Amino acid sequence: MPSGMAMSPAANRAAPAASDRGPETLPNLAEREGWPQPTADSANYGYFLADLVEYRESDDPGVIRWDVFGWYGGDVKRLWVKSEGAQSTSKRADSEQEAQLLYGQLIAPFFDFQAGVRYARRSGPGPDRSRVYGVIGVQGLAPYRYELEPALFVSQDGKVSARVTASYDVLLSQRLILQPRIEANAALQADRSFGVGEGLNDTEIGARLRYELRRELAPYAGVSWRQTYGRTKRMARAEGEPASNLSVVVGVRAWF
Repeated sequence: MPSGMAMSPAANRAAPAASDRGPETLPNLAEREGWPQPTADSANYGYFLADLVEYRESDDPGVIRWDVFGWYGGDVKRLWVKSEGAQSTSKRADSEQEAQLLYGQLIAPFFDFQAGVRYARRSGPGPDRSRVYGVIGVQGLAPYRYELEPALFVSQDGKVSARVTASYDVLLSQRLILQPRIEANAALQADRSFGVGEGLNDTEIGARLRYELRRELAPYAGVSWRQTYGRTKRMARAEGEPASNLSVVVGVRAWF
């Protein structure tokens, strides 16, 4: 610059630092052609799983067994419906059925708290019996991918019982899956009309090997062993039922 030439005030001002500049506004990508619309995270969905629908063969007459559930709702709140039971194929046609209607609330990642009502019915031997229960429990996927379903029941007579079901899927291949499964039932008070004593009533341990024809449909085969205990065991023998039973099972698992 030539000597004696003065700089203008504007030239003397340094350019603002990057930290002093206002926030830069990115273009609105949603308005660009081809970009998807925002995800609607408040939508409701439905799901149904027939976890067990099977025929059991053992030394006793064959039994048809089922354990299914479904839900409708969003990611946080859901309405659950469950049903399970067993129907004998013998002439006596002994059977046990139950249905549950529950409200579910997400309380932790992969776990729902559930509360509602349960209706249980038992037929043979003797007259039909039924009970209504209040239910509280949780259901979800524990660490290491264990499916857990503990529940507490309080009957219309104030009798308290509980059930815990757990299962785990072992992937032998992309389509061949082995599922160990265990269920345990216990009660604080005896209920002779349902063949239930106080304490640990029974456990059932099984393993089922399924092949997924499609992700939604998988036939399976396996074994299941049920053992009764204590007063429940004595009641079963008095009614002519075995205290323990090993069964071969074949069935199908499906969801949609």
